[in-house]
Amino acid sequence: MNAEIAPTLQEFAQRLSATRRGARLARRLALQQLDAWGIPYGSPASLTVSSVVAELAANAATHGRVPGRDFRLRLVLHPHAVRIEVTDTRSEKRPPAPGQLTPPPANAETGRGLLLVEALSLAWGVEERPVGKTVWAESALR
Repeated sequence: MNAEIAPTLQEFAQRLSATRRGARLARRLALQQLDAWGIPYGSPASLTVSSVVAELAANAATHGRVPGRDFRLRLVLHPHAVRIEVTDTRSEKRPPAPGQLTPPPANAETGRGLLLVEALSLAWGVEERPVGKTVWAESALR
């Protein structure tokens, strides 16, 4: 009898303070975890994933922050991609859906983070939760 076996996934998850320091730590932890999984520092996949983590974590610390609540970083290693999830506890500040992002004015100093995530990712989206939301992105390993 032939049965398809799903590939074993490796996973990393960490709660972090919803601060700029927590966002920086999320990026550093992601780089360490990728290296532990055999995706070396400085490789194209490592640079892409760390950029996406940096943007999503910064958004969680800036727009998804609820005083006294943390955000969560989760990385899931698939055979050809890494799924990045950042969960915060703020429900009312939901980002636009994929494909509905609009560029900010040329002189704006903010507003480009999710455009960068969209450009770097295979796919991305937002999942509602009972409390808060999870913004996820998938990044190719090759």
